[in-house]
Amino acid sequence: MSPHSGSGPGEITPDGCAVEFYDLLPPMGEAEIAHAALPAGASILELGCGTGRILRPLAGLGHPVLGVDESPAMLERLAGLPAVQDRIESLRLGRVFDAVLLASTLINTDPVRRRAFLETCREHVAPHGTVVLQRAAPDWFGMVEPATYEHDGIRRVVRKVHRDGPRVDVVIDYHVGERTWTHAFSRHPVDEEELTADLASVRLRLGRWLTADRTWFTATA
Repeated sequence: MSPHSGSGPGEITPDGCAVEFYDLLPPMGEAEIAHAALPAGASILELGCGTGRILRPLAGLGHPVLGVDESPAMLERLAGLPAVQDRIESLRLGRVFDAVLLASTLINTDPVRRRAFLETCREHVAPHGTVVLQRAAPDWFGMVEPATYEHDGIRRVVRKVHRDGPRVDVVIDYHVGERTWTHAFSRHPVDEEELTADLASVRLRLGRWLTADRTWFTATA
């Protein structure tokens, strides 16, 4: 199985994500991190919102929200929240938001696509607004190895790990009851120097770190 592919019950998105599996994932505090970094009632555009695991709690915290995802099947699970079906890199809504959210370590894509994602963030954040981003922990790239662990009723089996220069290719099996999904994906590290340069290339600057592990942070225009 090549990077960015998937298999299992239900629809699989172009990047290998299983819609039914993602709909089972519980919130893990992401909405609260973003909420704490923003003014009360700030409007939020979430890029790559999936089934709404983060978007739904943000709406519950009083934020007007709009979700974007390339998968119509993902967006069908949003339970009435407003959404637009499009690829992140091609999105141009012609309007801006108080905040743009790029979570789920989507920034850990290849450098060209990462800069395209950041350009979309810049295009849609209001003057004096905030971009909230999440990256993979820098030490994850050296530490990830085949292993099995279980949490919230989901057994995750990291079956394959392949390193190709800085890029890490991973194959994970997810087991929930009798159902199994497989996801193969690649992640690219981004250190602070590269991050600062990529943000500057789209006229953004690094703001502040939101978590002690420096995985969540802000950027401003």
